[in-house]
Amino acid sequence: MAIQLKLFLLLWTSAVAVTSAAQSSTRPNIIFFLVDDLGWNDLSLPISGQVTANNKKYHTPHIEQLAREGIIFREAYMTPVCTPTRVSLITGVNAARHRVTNWTSPRKDHNTDAEDEQFSPAAWNINGFSPEPGIPRSFYGTPLPQVLRDNGYFTIHIGKAHWGPRGTAAASPHNVGFIVNVAGHAAGHPQSYLPEEEYGNMPGKGSFQSVPDLEPYYQTDVFLTDALTKEALKAIDYPVSQDQPFFLNLGHYAVHTPIMGDKKYLQPYLDRGLDSVEARYASLVEGVDKSVGDILAYLKQKNIHKNTVFIFASDNGGLSLTPPRGGTAHTHNLPLNVGKGSVYEGGVRVPLIVKYDGVAKQGAVSKNYVLAEDIFPTLLEIAGIRDGKVIQQIDGKSFVPALRDTALADPERVLVWHYPNKWRSPDGPGINYHSALRRGKWKLIYNQRNGKAYLYDLQRDIGETNDLSAKNPGLTKELTRLLGQKLAEYGALMPVDKKTGRQLAYPE
Repeated sequence: MAIQLKLFLLLWTSAVAVTSAAQSSTRPNIIFFLVDDLGWNDLSLPISGQVTANNKKYHTPHIEQLAREGIIFREAYMTPVCTPTRVSLITGVNAARHRVTNWTSPRKDHNTDAEDEQFSPAAWNINGFSPEPGIPRSFYGTPLPQVLRDNGYFTIHIGKAHWGPRGTAAASPHNVGFIVNVAGHAAGHPQSYLPEEEYGNMPGKGSFQSVPDLEPYYQTDVFLTDALTKEALKAIDYPVSQDQPFFLNLGHYAVHTPIMGDKKYLQPYLDRGLDSVEARYASLVEGVDKSVGDILAYLKQKNIHKNTVFIFASDNGGLSLTPPRGGTAHTHNLPLNVGKGSVYEGGVRVPLIVKYDGVAKQGAVSKNYVLAEDIFPTLLEIAGIRDGKVIQQIDGKSFVPALRDTALADPERVLVWHYPNKWRSPDGPGINYHSALRRGKWKLIYNQRNGKAYLYDLQRDIGETNDLSAKNPGLTKELTRLLGQKLAEYGALMPVDKKTGRQLAYPE
């Protein structure tokens, strides 16, 4: 269905939530630009501050521009895989507490954990997030877009959603608080990026992963990333014309598999000697960069760039498995260790850039920690919402103060990741049945299979290659005990030992 018709049918449903005060243009617009599976170093912009070989692969001038106009957060984190991050983003809750710890299937009641010889799956929330009570195996909470909508924001979702399976409320972004939805549904990746393949909707060839709502672009030359960007700009036009603040949640399917080349950008990467897979991947990255540039240009054209907060992030670390990536496995996120699916830095540390004119210092760098669950309270503070009523306990912490003061940091804040699941076979470093904790410079990796803990000094060893647990037994034991205490506080689930039929004990 065309976006204009969707607007016509849906605008009246939002009118009751919009007050005259909320329509004031003084309230900032908010764009949350989320890329799927983009690694910390998958940009020409050196997030680390030092240009690496990976940075030299890519061409992302518009993201470099965004960084010059905003703040880079070098120590921003999400979860190892997509759905847990996306649920934390819209609920403000840590994955260990909301228990959506693995990616959700488009099919209701389907457990996506791979079969394992040692463990039976934990009773995690296989049906994802739910804005409605009573859905078995789901986390019930008040979603961020609904709070923004109730407080006068025009809410727009474009692209990947992936909060819950078909047959549950969260499969449709409309039920999560969005007035407009284009291409958001239960699936976690596109069947195809190509318009000549109708984004997976060709007769007799469709699947759960076929991208909906983009019929006007079938059999054109508009790549999926471009189509989503065009729809986002169309959707913004209405609230801009009405002087109403908007929230745009732009969830690109790129750069998730299938790794399909965007022919507009592909040949230069092949000419530079990248193998065919990595050249296609780089073309996907450059397409995302073009999307950033198109949106920034639109904001300036409409003269709303100074009153629009732009947040750029990825949902987890970059994919580092071969196949489907080219080259050597677990090298794609260097100097970080491993990648997507792992609790090592390569799987959870992500690029985060925030442009907020008049608040965020341009061209600055922050070492303040940011977690997925921090986005919820941060956006509410940006929107000036102090009494947003939610039913869940919020674990996140607003990082607006860190936007105002780049020196602000909380080095003793305890960060926790928990993955009591089997993503794939075989196990990899930090992949499947691992938890992790960070406090200050110290990072603890806990292997749920054997109870072994590994300790790393991230200040000296960002690649987590030198295990210091044997040299620091006291600290290792202290942090392991702290991890167990935090998991108990969250009510986290553990996998079930097949031999005993019992859930594993928490660490220490």
